[in-house]
Amino acid sequence: MLKIQRLNSLSKLGAVVSNINISDKLSDADLQSIKKLWNEVYVLVFPNQILDHSQFENFSLIFGEFGEDPFLKSIKGHPNIIEVKRAAMEKASHFGASWHSDWSFQKTPPSATLLYSKIIPPEGGDTLFANTISAYEDLPYNTKMEIENLKVIHSAALPYAEDGFYALEKDKDRSMKINPSNEANKTFSHPLVRTHPETKKKGLFINPVYSIAIDGIEKVDSDKLLNELYLHMTQDKYIYRHIWKRHMLVIWDNRAVMHKAMGNYDGYDRLLHRITIQGESPL
Repeated sequence: MLKIQRLNSLSKLGAVVSNINISDKLSDADLQSIKKLWNEVYVLVFPNQILDHSQFENFSLIFGEFGEDPFLKSIKGHPNIIEVKRAAMEKASHFGASWHSDWSFQKTPPSATLLYSKIIPPEGGDTLFANTISAYEDLPYNTKMEIENLKVIHSAALPYAEDGFYALEKDKDRSMKINPSNEANKTFSHPLVRTHPETKKKGLFINPVYSIAIDGIEKVDSDKLLNELYLHMTQDKYIYRHIWKRHMLVIWDNRAVMHKAMGNYDGYDRLLHRITIQGESPL
């Protein structure tokens, strides 16, 4: 029988699911329990899981079809698995170190991301998650009315264009293979307030990395409103801090959380494997 421990009552995020081997075929009852819990806490942690690439892929497919991962090189023979890694002596910046929702610049951004830990440093390297649904629910009524029908332009240009952040770090010998491209300059507009397709709850669907402007609003006003919302969304009361251990799988709901990677592990290797799950057009 599944053992469930909810993690952070303040942020309403996170639960540890144990007494389960996710490399095995799961019962219908366990699948239903896992999906129900995921829709309640948005971040699930499965500790002590020994998975090969195929087992990782098979478990991921429980949550939907594989997503598309542009700009990042996949593992040979497993095009849907990305290595998120940093070498001990590496001087490049930490990957994913700003608040974001994975690939929000896509027409159909990922519903979920799964991250499986292979090598974990003895300190540092935590991941922060922010509850974007609770952040929306706590907004004043007048603010909700102000932003209800706004659209936001998303783009990958800032990090991934040929003149973007990662392209400018070419001389820093990054161990994780990133392929900047001017394809990153493409844009898609999504609602600022998104309705979760399964829970029907509303949340803020913006992030500082990929949300470049509110459509139809002057830049100075757009920047001001977005920055005010980011400050609100990243208050401590909305955040769950995840501390990694080896052989731990974490899945999160990109429709309900933002996340960011923390550093503070210089001098140690870190390696995780990542899969994204195809989502739907935000509404």
